[in-house]
Amino acid sequence: MIEVMQWSALALCGAVAVARIPGALRGHNRSIFGVFFLSALAILLSIDTPYLTVDALLGGANYANLLLRFLVYGAIVLAGYRIAKAFGDFTGARRVAGPVGLTVLSVVAIATAVLFLLADTKGSATGLTGLPSRSTANAILINSYAAAGRAYPAYVAACLLPTTLHAVRGRFPAAIRASAALLSAGFAGLIVGAVYAFLPTDPARLQAVFNFTAVLCLSLGLAVIWIAGVIARRRPRRSEAGQLSGTRKRTTTTRQ
Repeated sequence: MIEVMQWSALALCGAVAVARIPGALRGHNRSIFGVFFLSALAILLSIDTPYLTVDALLGGANYANLLLRFLVYGAIVLAGYRIAKAFGDFTGARRVAGPVGLTVLSVVAIATAVLFLLADTKGSATGLTGLPSRSTANAILINSYAAAGRAYPAYVAACLLPTTLHAVRGRFPAAIRASAALLSAGFAGLIVGAVYAFLPTDPARLQAVFNFTAVLCLSLGLAVIWIAGVIARRRPRRSEAGQLSGTRKRTTTTRQ
């Protein structure tokens, strides 16, 4: 099931990223391209074969996992800012990409790097699951590193979940309300996944379900917003083209 979710999320993010290349080259909505491109790379590094291949090139000490964390941070800050702006939540946009949000991101990023470098992570293992149990102190460092990686996405989700829930009940077009519902589910998944990791159980597999459900919902929600925007921009052009065609026909008729 998890593998299906991984490849589905990768296919969706990769397809949207490729579709956005022409627009990004023209300077239009580059943030959308950035979100899906970074997300596609992050998802790729969550799959065994690509992860082990990249990590082997980096020395086999799970530096690919550290790279994955920073790709996620980049995708989340871009997505959070874009979503906040799309729904007119300027307070949320400041909390994500303003001084407070960037401070939170900086603190989490530094903590992530420091905890990773302090831990013994030798031996490639996708998601750091299955690493040899070297010591209690090392296990605490790795668990703290993983918790830091979940903290920033959960922070952004907590900032924007009230906005997307409000949009579901708002007077928006159906497509926008549908995207808000998907985004709300994605944000809820990020928050639940972060909290679930602290429960006294073996959370790895169910937590992965939460994570990839969140990724799929967020990706679909952003894709719907983008498609709705493209359609909205094309309608006035078609209307103008129709009016121009009608004017030409009337002019021709008058001349005759």
